[in-house]
Amino acid sequence: MEAILPMVPTPRTLIADDHPDVLAALRMLLRNEGWQTEAATSPAEALEAIKSREFDLALVDLNYARDTTSGQEGLDLIAGIRALDSALPVVAMTAWANLELAIEAMRRGVTDFVQKPWENARLLGVLRDQIAAGRARRREQRLKATRDRELLAAEEIQQSLLPRHIPSLEGCDLAVAWRPADVVSGDYFDIIQFDQSRAALCVGDVMGKGMPAALVMSNLQALVKTFASAAAPPKRLCELVNRSVCGNLPEGRFITFFYGLLETESRRFVYANAGHNPPLLVRRDGRATRLVEGGAVLGIFPEGRFAQGEVMLEAGDRLICFTDGITEATNDAGELFGEERLLQLLVERRRQSAPALRESILGAVADFSGGSFQDDVTLVALAIEG
Repeated sequence: MEAILPMVPTPRTLIADDHPDVLAALRMLLRNEGWQTEAATSPAEALEAIKSREFDLALVDLNYARDTTSGQEGLDLIAGIRALDSALPVVAMTAWANLELAIEAMRRGVTDFVQKPWENARLLGVLRDQIAAGRARRREQRLKATRDRELLAAEEIQQSLLPRHIPSLEGCDLAVAWRPADVVSGDYFDIIQFDQSRAALCVGDVMGKGMPAALVMSNLQALVKTFASAAAPPKRLCELVNRSVCGNLPEGRFITFFYGLLETESRRFVYANAGHNPPLLVRRDGRATRLVEGGAVLGIFPEGRFAQGEVMLEAGDRLICFTDGITEATNDAGELFGEERLLQLLVERRRQSAPALRESILGAVADFSGGSFQDDVTLVALAIEG
C-alpha cells in the first residue's frame, strides 16, 4: 500500500516590481512551476495586497524609482511588509547593489537577495528555500498563539480554583500571597471554613514548574476538597490524598503538603506535614517552634503513614505557612534567603498584623533577591488576636 503524502499548498507569491517586462518574465517562470502569482507595480499596491491576503513570499525590486539608485522606496516597502507580516519571506531583487544597501535591507527584514539579471534555477532554489522557511515560521507563530491562548485559559481556571475570599475566623487575622513565577503555578493553598469555629489551612508545592505542575496542583486541590472535613484528622487526610496521587503522578514528580485544623474557640491547632517546609510559629515572647510532625512527601509511597502534631495557640502568636519560593530565593552571590532569615524577620515583626507581616516578608525577600522571585511563592500568615 502506498503512503499517502500530505498535500502541500500551492505557493502564493507577490511580485513587487514596476518593470512590465520583468513582471511578465517572473510571472511566466513561476506559473510554469505551478505557483500562483500576483503583481504589484507600486509600494502602495503591494502593501494593500499584503493587508488583504496571505502570501508565501514577496519578491521585491529594491529600486522602484527608475531615475535613482538610492533604493529608498524599496527599503521603505520592505519595512512596511515586515510591519504587516513578520513571518513573510522577502526576497530582494536589484540590478545594482552595494554593501551598505544590502545591510540596510537586511536590517529592515530582507531574508535573501537575487541579482538581476537572474539565473532561473538559482532564483527558484532561493524562492523554494525561503517559502519553506516562511511556512515553518508561520506554523511556529500559530503554535505559539495556540499555546498562549491555552496558557491564558489555564491561568483563568487555576485562579478560579483558589479561594476568592479569605474567610473571617473569630479571634484570628489572616493574610495570604500567591505569586506564580510564570503564568501558572505548582503552588497550592486553601483556607477551608467548615463552620464558625473550625477551619483548615492548607499549603502545597508540586515538584516542577509550569503547566505540568499546575495540572497536578489542580488535582491536589480537588482531592483535598473531597476528603477534607471538620471530623477528618490531618494525618488521615494526608493518607487518603497520598493513596490517590500515588501511581498517577508523572515520573519524578511529588508533592510537599501541609494541612492543619484550627479550632478558634479552643485555639487548638492539629496538623500533619507531608515533607513540606515546616511552618514557623512564633509566640508573643519570641519563642519559636517549627511544625514538623507528619511524614514523607505525597505521591511516592502508597502505603505511607503520617503522624500529626498539635499546638495550642495563644494571643499574640504568629504562624506562617510558606513554600520554598520564599526560602530558596537567591541574591546576586547565589546565597539563599533561607529559613533562619525568615525566622529572624518573623520574630522581629511578631507584633504586626497578618497583612503587614505578609508585606514585610515579601518585601524582604524581594529586596534580598533583587526585586524578583525565581520560583512560585505562596505565603499564609495567621495572627492570633487578643
